[in-house]
Amino acid sequence: MDKRVGFVCFGEVNTPIERLQMKHDEALGVLKDMGYDLLDAGLVIDDEKYATADAAVEKLRGFDMCCLVVCVAGWVPTHAVIRVTDQYRHIPMLLWGLCGWKENGRIITTAEQAGTSAIRPTFEALGYDFKYVYNIIGKDYPRAKLDAFISACAARRALRDARVGTMGYRDMLLFGTQYEGNSMRGQLGVEVEPYEMLEMVRALDTLEPDKIAEGVKYVKENWKFEKPCDEAIIEKGVKYALAIGKKITERGWEAITLLDVDGMKKLEGFPPAMVFILLEHYYHVLTTPENDVMGCVTQLIMKYLSGQTVPYLEYYEFFENSIIAGVPDYIPEPVTDGPVTVLPAAFGLLNTSLLCVSKVKTGYVTCARLAYMHGRYRMHVYTGEAKTPPAWNEYGWDDPAPQLPSLEIFPDSCTVEEFAQNVCCQHVIVAYGDYTEQLRDFCKLMDIDLVM
Repeated sequence: MDKRVGFVCFGEVNTPIERLQMKHDEALGVLKDMGYDLLDAGLVIDDEKYATADAAVEKLRGFDMCCLVVCVAGWVPTHAVIRVTDQYRHIPMLLWGLCGWKENGRIITTAEQAGTSAIRPTFEALGYDFKYVYNIIGKDYPRAKLDAFISACAARRALRDARVGTMGYRDMLLFGTQYEGNSMRGQLGVEVEPYEMLEMVRALDTLEPDKIAEGVKYVKENWKFEKPCDEAIIEKGVKYALAIGKKITERGWEAITLLDVDGMKKLEGFPPAMVFILLEHYYHVLTTPENDVMGCVTQLIMKYLSGQTVPYLEYYEFFENSIIAGVPDYIPEPVTDGPVTVLPAAFGLLNTSLLCVSKVKTGYVTCARLAYMHGRYRMHVYTGEAKTPPAWNEYGWDDPAPQLPSLEIFPDSCTVEEFAQNVCCQHVIVAYGDYTEQLRDFCKLMDIDLVM
């Protein structure tokens, strides 16, 4: 994800310019080391004719940035800052106060936080979207907070250009997977495009035989089969993936969801587990089943913030201190612990089901779910340790019942009871690591209610 960042540093005209320049250079170096695409607008002081401020505006003009870093190297009258920032009030800003230093046992300061404590309420009063961070003498730079906000700004920007494809609508007549189209486009920026199953079926006859053969060979050589599988089943799954892939390539979708139970299973007689795995492998799209558009959008947000391919999981059981979350169908390759493992098995009325029984990577996780309630978006978020679950199975599978891909999650940001009273869907999106700071910043920028 592109993190294009503007940078401008402020100080007072009476502060020695050499000291201000030194602080400017150090702060800019920190951001460069963090890997952003930076445009430095230079050092601005409160000169009488705003020469340095106007020069900074000109340097930034036309730069397509997701965030403007407003770095304060010392006390500066607020009017000089606003001379620059109000030209970019439509862009989120990071107000960053540097700090003093120790010399001969004494604290030396250029009064940076005098500047930021005057600027912060002004930014708020002017309606800017911003975050305020500050350095502390003797402590490292607040890199995590800086990166959390810049990542949130980049995610906000990327979401504005995102497209999600949905084959069909409202699988199983579910309520929680629906979406509200106008607010989805207007507030979040995501364009949701419908896709008829008939398009997939008709595209089957247009596929190149060598592409089908390559796909079958890939599956047979790279996936682990728990039992022998008819090659015709593998070929059918490859063909469905390639047919859907034509639409993904044509429309530029970053995420896709399919009509699963009432579509692929009921009408085509083919559970789409392997189709989803192949779609991620070939086209690097995010995937959820059951027309879960809101799940896809949550995935996009979490991918932009974490840089990961983030899977969906479904809740199965709650315990006093943990939750079992798994999938009845598939997990994408990037979160698979070991080889992609599949099992030809029967479930209910389906006699030729190819089920994913891969192990899921464990570790510390952030779990998130976007919902739309009472005219407001909300994001339910919690963190915890994800461990290998005990032996369990979903009722209805032929014996011996398969162990579904799953995790046992032990929340640490809330109790299971607190989680249960806020849960807003049967599906949840999981990223490895702690992204609560990024989500807090993102939700504030997007006017989404954060529930933790």
